[in-house]
Amino acid sequence: MYLAELNIRNFRKLRDVQLRFRPGLNVLVGANNVGKSAVVDALRALLAGYEEPYPRFGAEDRHRSPQGEQAGDIEFHYVFRGLGPDDEADFLAALNPIAGGQAEAHFHVCYSDADQGGRLRVRRWCGDHQEVSLTADMIENLRGVYLQPLRDAAQGLRPGRNSQLSRLLHLLTDDAGRQGINEALQRLDDELRDHPPIRGTQTAIADRHNAMLGAQLRQALNVGLSASDFQRLSTRLTLSVDDFELEQNGLGFNNLIFMAVVLSELARNSDAAYRGLIVEEPEAHLHPQLQAVLLRYLASLQEVEGEQPVQLFVTSHSPNFASNANLDCLVCLVESEGRVETFFPREVRFGNGKREKLERYLDVTRAELFFARRVIFVEGAAEMMLVDALATAAGFDLRGHGVSLISVEGLNFDSFLPLFGENALKIPVALITDADPSGVVVAGQPAQPLYPALGAAVQVSDNTANMLELEDRYVRVFHGVKTLEYDLALHPNNRTAMLSALSEFHPQIAEDLRGVVNAAADDAAKARALFCGMFERPSTQKNVQKGRFGQSLAYVIGEGAACEVPPYILDAIAHVCQIPGQERRHE
Repeated sequence: MYLAELNIRNFRKLRDVQLRFRPGLNVLVGANNVGKSAVVDALRALLAGYEEPYPRFGAEDRHRSPQGEQAGDIEFHYVFRGLGPDDEADFLAALNPIAGGQAEAHFHVCYSDADQGGRLRVRRWCGDHQEVSLTADMIENLRGVYLQPLRDAAQGLRPGRNSQLSRLLHLLTDDAGRQGINEALQRLDDELRDHPPIRGTQTAIADRHNAMLGAQLRQALNVGLSASDFQRLSTRLTLSVDDFELEQNGLGFNNLIFMAVVLSELARNSDAAYRGLIVEEPEAHLHPQLQAVLLRYLASLQEVEGEQPVQLFVTSHSPNFASNANLDCLVCLVESEGRVETFFPREVRFGNGKREKLERYLDVTRAELFFARRVIFVEGAAEMMLVDALATAAGFDLRGHGVSLISVEGLNFDSFLPLFGENALKIPVALITDADPSGVVVAGQPAQPLYPALGAAVQVSDNTANMLELEDRYVRVFHGVKTLEYDLALHPNNRTAMLSALSEFHPQIAEDLRGVVNAAADDAAKARALFCGMFERPSTQKNVQKGRFGQSLAYVIGEGAACEVPPYILDAIAHVCQIPGQERRHE
């Protein structure tokens, strides 16, 4: 069985949220302070009772409206599916029938009626009636382990009665195994007692003890192993790593060792009907490669034969986790218009081949979008550098506004856009793309490229037109009259900056173009001369590399060169930053 749904009401930032989970791995992602830890505590409110105290909440944990009004009772509703016959018998009072002759198990936890200290009283019940309380057997059958962020893994693995190593040893040892260990320990103890150093130590202590207390008061003393039976051995069991103590090992590797022990204990625990592991920030102390290795292992857990299935809930701030996780595993929390909502990429309908392309493109940089509050998409690295520099020149701090600037490396916008909008991630998104206007066909000849004047109405390319059809109040598409470089060249100040940037790595081409540009008749002709002189040169000459030019121009602008930001770039920035009175009317 697995936890399929969790409904949260009136808890901290979460007014009314439904989370849908899958068997195996579930990765919760979202910006800071969006409610991921609240989801973790909601999970613990049902699953933590097996071996740790349930979390306690106070009146301050109740949700408050933007106006400061406190909501009602905190309510958690859990729905388990995939129950087998034994599970249905264990949770008979919690069952609700569903289609196909199957049944779901429903559990409820409610925090209400604060006491004088502000602590809320808790009620737990199952099924549809509050009178049917959870029994001790039900709680023991819901086995959950919580690994907190920045945990001390070495402390959790130290010898002790309740250490994870002790629990795992007890779980994997039957009566015959215990007897065998007891006999081996007794033989070793007897053998050690015969060694002269041990005998000499015992004789010295016993003689002094006898002399001190006399024959009537003395006690029988024996020097030997302290862990001389299985029970005491289990409390003294420890791990060493490459012949070093755990405290001498790195924090990241100790975290991995601790998770390995916990998962082993959970997966081998056949007594519980449900086994869940809740991990906050597993990336702590792990470099990106180890994060990827850990995620791959966690995603494969349900495929291991001979072990019980473990459902995993992982919260992460790491784009490495988001980029390496399968889209089916992701559960996104997003705050939109003062309200936290959920989004599930696995439920998005992509065009043919677009989902696979998105998964290939979700490297670490682009996975930032799952943590973003606002996004600007551009075509490539050159546009990304230039848009950032232009925004700064116009007085906008994109990072300060929480804007993620992401390149899709070409015209792959249609792989990313399904993740955003009124039916997906509800955050402001601007797509900056080239108009690439259709050419003019003359006398049956191939289409001739267009070089429109500033502000001209153009017929955009089919790709840009398709993107425009996806617009809604969150997602907007912005374009100029041709390409970013051409649109920049339509402004006199920008042409000076562009020639200065070009001269940094192609001084001769820059000098030649300066004369050609100055001789052109108007802004459109000057822009055409500069644009073609760099990027549409004769076949016998190499074009200027757009990425290198973009980097150089961004540096020149950053150093304070006079420039004029194209209106459509300003419109895009104003849309994502939601600056009142600055966004132009979008045609």
